[in-house]
Amino acid sequence: MQWFECKVKYDKTLETGVVRTVTEPYLVDALSFTEAEARITKEMQPYISGEFTVSAVRRVNLSDVFRNDKGDRWYKVKTNFITIDEKTAVEKKTASFQLVQASEFKEALEVFMEGMKDTMADFEIASITETPLMDVYDANLTETLADKAAKK
Repeated sequence: MQWFECKVKYDKTLETGVVRTVTEPYLVDALSFTEAEARITKEMQPYISGEFTVSAVRRVNLSDVFRNDKGDRWYKVKTNFITIDEKTAVEKKTASFQLVQASEFKEALEVFMEGMKDTMADFEIASITETPLMDVYDANLTETLADKAAKK
């Protein structure tokens, strides 16, 4: 699974009625930069009236995404997995990043801990920070298979 952050630039009408050009980040699961751009374009078309551009696409290192239907924000959790080198008996920490959907910091921690409950490895949370992400789009494998079948 590869995650890509795509920045979408468009004219947004604010609650005050003012039209302002905004650039918003979204996350998509894709196999390549090209697929990421195509996927975000497809996902955004129903929601944006008028022109929009994908102004940037970059790869993001995430090991897990923990969803929570009650959440309206995305938090990035940096986790250090702790291992002991058998030869030297030295403790080693390996950083890993997860994304958690939640409404507030405390809920993000709870959703993360629930998602990690079956993890056998020792870990510590190094940080939890709110991200500017607007939404996260997983790969829809059934849709992809149906599209391929329809083309035959």
